Amino acid sequence: MTLPTATPRVAYLMSRFPKLTETFVLYEMLAVESAGVAVDVYPLLRARDTGVHTEGATVRTKLAERFKPARADAVMHAEAADLVRRARYQPLMSPAILASQLYWLVRRPAAYAAALGTLVRANLGSRRLLGGALAFFPQAAHNARRMRADGVTHVHAHFATHPAAMAWAIHRLTGIPYSFTAHGSDLHVDRHMLVEKVAEAAFVATVSEYNRRLIADTCGPRLGAAVRDKVHVVRCGVDTAVFSPPAAAGETVDRPPFTVLCIGTLYEVKGHTYLVEACRRLVERGIDVRAWLVGEGLYRDRLAAQIAAAGLSGRVHLLGRRTRAEIADLLRQADALAVPSVPTADGRREGIPVVLMEAMASGVAVVASDLSGIPELVVDGETGLLAPPRDAGALADALARLAGDAAFRRRLARAGRERVLTEYDVGRNAARLAARFAAAGGAT
Repeated sequence: MTLPTATPRVAYLMSRFPKLTETFVLYEMLAVESAGVAVDVYPLLRARDTGVHTEGATVRTKLAERFKPARADAVMHAEAADLVRRARYQPLMSPAILASQLYWLVRRPAAYAAALGTLVRANLGSRRLLGGALAFFPQAAHNARRMRADGVTHVHAHFATHPAAMAWAIHRLTGIPYSFTAHGSDLHVDRHMLVEKVAEAAFVATVSEYNRRLIADTCGPRLGAAVRDKVHVVRCGVDTAVFSPPAAAGETVDRPPFTVLCIGTLYEVKGHTYLVEACRRLVERGIDVRAWLVGEGLYRDRLAAQIAAAGLSGRVHLLGRRTRAEIADLLRQADALAVPSVPTADGRREGIPVVLMEAMASGVAVVASDLSGIPELVVDGETGLLAPPRDAGALADALARLAGDAAFRRRLARAGRERVLTEYDVGRNAARLAARFAAAGGAT
């Protein structure tokens, strides 16, 4: 048995680390460490974002790019380098992992069998989650031994899918308490085993009241009203010193073109195609606009084709990936940020995109889809503007309103920054999370 220590030691689980599109996990861990918590990093996969377009590539090429090892000297965000060096990367199977299965089968055979059985039973009907449970469970059993030997007092997983399932399994084997943070699509696409994960968690964090209600409504019939007290809204946060308005922002002179920034992986759920169409309509209305699309993904080629077909090649630019420092610099040059997120047919939808917080902290007016938890941050007409998802006309109208009224745009920007300073500062929110880790106690 490992007793609680004066300094909490938290093992973070995530699918992959480092991942350029999930930098909020990185900066949360750094802020939690600054709050006095020792952090260990346990990625399920040793993979990295490579920047290679895999649309139309062979299966072998896709797998080769997906599982290239992460190296500290290849990380785009320099702040991740130390955590990459310290990360406890493990393969899915090895002699050491096999030995850990034998260890648990000898020491706690009933707990091992029950955990594996529940993972199978609870995920029946979900090929993806069942396959992940079977693939990752041996690794989790091995990590459970390491965590107990290292004196880990708490396990925290990001995303309610495979990472949360493995945190649950580690708890079953060791008694170390666990929690997880639910975000967006991890709740909406497939909720197999969500009840079991919530039931045994010390607490559940989620990024919005919208998600908290969804979890309570899903789990309430089996877990009762007490589930509402277990699920807490813990906002994702940003460094409001890094993302801040440029000096004398209120005194700048507007010069065309009106610059719209959009940051996000080039996937359907991000809704880029509607922004491109909105830009076409703005140009048609005589508005001098340009758009910078930051990110990579499977939709790059079709977006490039759409941009060319609309005659916008000189106005809408695909900028590829950018570091946090580069994004902060682009925000200082932008007049507005657009987040045209959409729900997809397979259930994917955003939670509250962190880029909204970064832009608002930077003093940039935002236009976003009226979707999921986004209205909790972007209050229409107060801290930004909302448009219905998949409505390019409404998106164009909102952007035109910002382009035509600089005073209104700056008023939204000021209110948006105040909102982020109050509720979405990474240091404040990490301190709240660290307090919950400490309150959860140690292993039993």
